[in-house]
This record gives sequence, structure tokens and C-alpha cells, in this order.
Amino acid sequence: MTPEQAAKPSPEKAKGKILIVEDDEGMRFFLSEALAKEGYYFQTAKSGEEAFKLFSQEAFDLVVLDYNLPGMNGMETFAKIRDRVPDMVVILITAFGSKDLAIEAMEQGVFDYFNKPLEIGELRVVIRRGLERAFMQREVCQLRSQLEADYGFGRILGSSKAIYDVIERVRKVADSDVSVLIRGESGTGKELVAQALYAHSQRNKGPFIKVNCAAVPQELMEAEFFGYEKGAFTGAHKQKLGKFELANGGTLFLDEIGDMPLATQMKILRVVQENELERVGGEVSIPVEFRLITATHRDLEKAVAEGEFREDLFYRLNVVSITLPPLRNRREDIPILMKHFMGLYNEKFKKNLKGFSSDAMESFLNYSWPGNVRELENIIQRCIVLSYDKIMENKELLEIYPLLSGSFREVPASASLQNKLEGLVSDAEEKLILEALNEENWKRQETADRLGISRKSLHNKMKKYGLH
Repeated sequence: MTPEQAAKPSPEKAKGKILIVEDDEGMRFFLSEALAKEGYYFQTAKSGEEAFKLFSQEAFDLVVLDYNLPGMNGMETFAKIRDRVPDMVVILITAFGSKDLAIEAMEQGVFDYFNKPLEIGELRVVIRRGLERAFMQREVCQLRSQLEADYGFGRILGSSKAIYDVIERVRKVADSDVSVLIRGESGTGKELVAQALYAHSQRNKGPFIKVNCAAVPQELMEAEFFGYEKGAFTGAHKQKLGKFELANGGTLFLDEIGDMPLATQMKILRVVQENELERVGGEVSIPVEFRLITATHRDLEKAVAEGEFREDLFYRLNVVSITLPPLRNRREDIPILMKHFMGLYNEKFKKNLKGFSSDAMESFLNYSWPGNVRELENIIQRCIVLSYDKIMENKELLEIYPLLSGSFREVPASASLQNKLEGLVSDAEEKLILEALNEENWKRQETADRLGISRKSLHNKMKKYGLH
């Protein structure tokens, strides 16, 4: 029986996939039997050239490589393997061992080195350790790929110069660890930029903690940010870590920082300056160290001038500024975003909306997009849920989302100044309501609370403006 005929488990059931590169048939058979008994799947090659053919056909976790091969020797073969698979775990064996060869092999990145005759028990242990290394490297690569998919530049979509400039600025500052202030209207994708900064930073193995400052009630802000000790107040039955402490060693993203009250701003500034905090009810200063990324839709310079935002905190946050353009200023990106969201929600809802007619596409391109990318995503999602598997015509699109018929309602030229004013006020109110609906994911009670009106009043206004 040849080494190639030795019994071995299937690749799916094996504990690991190993390539044996050895020109001596007796040694190939010896290694094959040993690996089969350990439950490993293997293939054999008699030369470096044969090994590369096998590499092109299937993937391996580890290579057992002889030094004395016909044609290319073991180290030359290893160099070519490393060019193709940089992280491949390789164990080198030879009958002509020397101290210089062992040193060279280890310096070049060989996992381990053995002289013949082999001690099979020791080889089994090294192979086991080598596979553990290979599996760990693969897991790290998968995690990095997932991190890139979840938070990487690939989610900042567009081909316009405006969005290209944003991506380039993110690339430049991601690894620098400085504080970054992300500016832009609601719905432009500020959180995606924060996630991309985190994913491409030196801290991407640490936590990414996000807080929406506008969503935290003022009376709970201190406990939310700084945490509290057991018994600090009524209901504090156990110790709780705050967001700053949870972000230690990682990245803290404070969204809508412009909505933070002045009293809290002062306490935030102290943590940023001194890198330490005290929990509510605590007396011990706790060191914290994190990267701070903030975002806002407000004009902070104006807020500083009006005394609504601390100037010293503003300069601490605004070391580097990244401004996201509104969707109306990068209309060439609308088809790209539409295609992305169609693919995403067709798969999610098991639908097959094939696209939009040219008239419908014109409606998308001519709209002013007060809710930006978030509003576009909401519309595509709604179209897919309510449509059949076909090309959507403009008439059907406007029934689903009437606002696409125009950014502003027509006001007759003969209308009085009062009528014109009422029309402009209505347009502004409609946009404000739509923006709040998008911010609250179309949850009516939360939207009404955000606008400071009753749910019934919101319902009536939605009916008035056709916001279904």
C-alpha cells in the first residue's frame, strides 16, 4: 500500500488538514500512518512543485516539509508557500540537520524544526500545537473580516467626491488616537463613521461603547456616564459601572453631544482632561483611558457663542473634525445607496423588488432628502415590504411615499402673503415631523415625546401631510 492509499478521515470530519511534502516513500508512509491514527486528513507531495499544485486545489492548515527535496529544497519551497499563504504553519524536517539551518529556518518563520530520525511522540505534540496556532490565526482573520464587514469603510457607501473625501479623512486619522468630532445632519451616517474609526484603530480589540446623549434623561446622566456605588441612592442595590469605565482601553462614542446639558459637560471635561472619574456615591478616583469620538447635528460654534456649550470642552472634542455631506449634496450616490438597501432588504424580507422605473428614479433624484440616508433606507424598506416582485412604477412609489412628488408643495402665484407664509410654515413643520419620525424609527409615542406634542396631535399632523 502506498502512502497515498493510507486510511484517513474525510476533510469534513478530520481534526485538521495537513500536507506532507517528502520525497522518501518510506517516510511519507510513516508520517501518513501517524497522522491517520491522530484523526488528521492529509495529502502527500514528493516535491515543492507537486505541493503547489495541491495548494491550488484545496486549503491546508499545516505543512510537514522535508528539507532535502528534488528541485527546490525545503527552504526554497517554504519561501514560495509563505508568498502564497503568509500565515501557513510549517514544520521542517531533515536528515542533514545543522545548527545554522535550524537558526535560518526559525528566523524565516518556520514554526518548528526536526532532525531525522523523528521521535513520533514529540512530532505529534508539535503538530497539535501548530494546528492550535493555525486555528487561532484563522479565527483572528475571521473576526477581522467580520469587524470590517460590520464597521469598515464598506458601509460608507458612495462614489461622489464628497464621500470620497470623508473616507480619506477617516483613513488618515483612524490610527492616530486623537479625539474626533463628526458633524452632519441627522441621518447622514455619523455612527458609521465612528464605527469605521474604531475598526481601523489600534483599539479595535477593545470595547466600542456608544451613548446617545439626547436619549439619556438629564437626571440619569451622571449615573449613566460615571456609574454608581451600591447604596448611592434609592434603588442602587448593587454597584454599576458607567459608560466611561466600560470604555476603558477602547473607544467611547458620544452621539448628539450638542444636546448634553451644561452641568454634565463640566463633569465630562474633567474626565477627558484628567483621565479619571468617581462613581456616584464613591470616594475613590478611578483611572480610565479611552479614545473619545463625538458626533452632533448642531452648530457647536454657535452653541458656544450663545453660552449653550462649553468652549473648553468644544476644543477638547474638536481636535479633528469630519463633516458628512447631506444626501442632497451628493445625489450621484443615491442609485448606489438604493441598490445596497434593495439587496439588504430583499434578502431580509424574502422579496425580489427588481428596481424602479426611470420616472420613479427621477422622483428619488429630485427629492430634497431632509432625513438623508436614513430616510432613503426607510423608503426602500417600505417599498420592498409593500411591493411585488417587479419594477416599481412612479405612481405606485408616490402612493407609498407621497413626499417624493416634490420637496415643497406648490403655492399659487396669486396667493396672498399670508397664504404663502402658511405654506412655508407647513413645509417646515412637515420636514420637522419627518425628521423626528426617522430619528425614532417611526415609533409614534417616542416621536410625539420628542416633538413635545400629544400622540393624537402627531396622528392628525401625519394624516394632514400624508406621512403613513
